[in-house]
Amino acid sequence: MTAIPATHSDVERLLAKAGYLADPRTAMAAWLALKLSRPLLLEGPAGVGKTDLARALSEALARPLIRLQCYEGLDEGKALYEWDYAKQMLYTQLLRDAVAARTEGAASLTEAAERIGDAESALFGPKFLLARPLLRALTSDVPVVLLIDVVDRSDPEFEAFLLELLAEGQVTIPEIGTMKAKHPPLVILTTNATREMTDALRRRCLHAFLDYPPPSRELAILELRVPGIGKALADQLATFVAELRKVELRKTPSIAETIDWARALVTLGASALGTELAAATLGALVKHDEDRTKAESLLATRSAVPPT
Repeated sequence: MTAIPATHSDVERLLAKAGYLADPRTAMAAWLALKLSRPLLLEGPAGVGKTDLARALSEALARPLIRLQCYEGLDEGKALYEWDYAKQMLYTQLLRDAVAARTEGAASLTEAAERIGDAESALFGPKFLLARPLLRALTSDVPVVLLIDVVDRSDPEFEAFLLELLAEGQVTIPEIGTMKAKHPPLVILTTNATREMTDALRRRCLHAFLDYPPPSRELAILELRVPGIGKALADQLATFVAELRKVELRKTPSIAETIDWARALVTLGASALGTELAAATLGALVKHDEDRTKAESLLATRSAVPPT
């Protein structure tokens, strides 16, 4: 585990070593989340690197990454804990003779229940818990990065359930009580803004908005993440994708899809964005037929680019 970096510039440098080029504002938000032990809410369109930032922070800080993927209908049974009913049943069978001995001679059912009341509560202790991502993060013996991914896909009720964890670094299990974090996790929440997050959740988090990078930074990302790519091809790709994102599309290309497209072109030996080869590999960049048609039209306007 790496100590908390001294400055946000150190965070930026460590993230770059982990393959993530953060702008200074994002690096500052991540550093403050570490220093202040506050959750960080990352907001922005899909595909701008919000989830990958959590991955890079995990790698940069040498902390395990625990991920909770949110979806409609997610509840505490999938996010926090479940009881190990099979184990409880096994213990019940093993303790059957002991329970019979304790209830022998009881004058009534009520008296028998009182005699074994503590035995019943023993079946709902920590050793019978099946820890899900949130509880694993709180009970980890080392600090972790906890990624609560696309929290906007979960129901408002689940968002309310998260408030205790976000504000106090603890959860309450009715049968056991309050369980505080052994080591405060670095909590990263991501949202694509498919629904508005409540003020209560926002109030408990630091906030950073991530958008598509300008061509200059996407060029640097391509040079970092695509071994063997030439400067000319990387520059042309970054410029073209920036122009394409201004077009009305069903799905705007993500940074990861730009990287995939670049890798495809490098694999085919491209040194520049030639129209024919670029059009043949557009399936790595755009994922709807109408978007591909628009991308091909934009490529055609760049026909002055020398073919590969």
